Amino acid sequence: MTRIDAWYMDESAEDQRLPHRLEPNKPVSLEDLQKIGVFYWKLNADIYENDPELQRIREERGYSYMDIITIHPDKLANYEDKLKMFYEEHLHLDDEIRYILEGRAYFDVRDKNDCWIRIAMTKGDLITLPAGIYHRFTLDETNYTKAMRLFVGEPVWKAYNRPADDFETRQKYVQSLKCS
Repeated sequence: MTRIDAWYMDESAEDQRLPHRLEPNKPVSLEDLQKIGVFYWKLNADIYENDPELQRIREERGYSYMDIITIHPDKLANYEDKLKMFYEEHLHLDDEIRYILEGRAYFDVRDKNDCWIRIAMTKGDLITLPAGIYHRFTLDETNYTKAMRLFVGEPVWKAYNRPADDFETRQKYVQSLKCS
């Protein structure tokens, strides 16, 4: 069984790179994430260039474009500004698909009740966040991840910071939650 490490976050304003688990911890299951449109696979990142499982997922889901980004103070220009930008709560008009090849990071997503869920991402984790979901991204205390970014067609890099409730994509996403 595929297992993901996710939990409800505390309200602390401490360093965003800390785990921010509630006390006591309140874990979130893969099934609960799927109910809000988040999907997850565990793959072998050591063979990502020739991985038949990754190829199958890409073909089934139409992920035709990919690139690789390394997020580290020595590897990413304007690192501090980029990390702040990634951590601003936002949505996209398309799904966000990320595959962690090295290092660690967190994706935070809002549940149906607008509470934060933190998803710990490590080597081999592939995640899709649905278009219209409010989310944010940060590294953990290691300050390093190397990730594959996947897209259906040409990449669209535009993020819309909250509030962005007037977008049709957001309204469709919210409606999908009412149906699940």
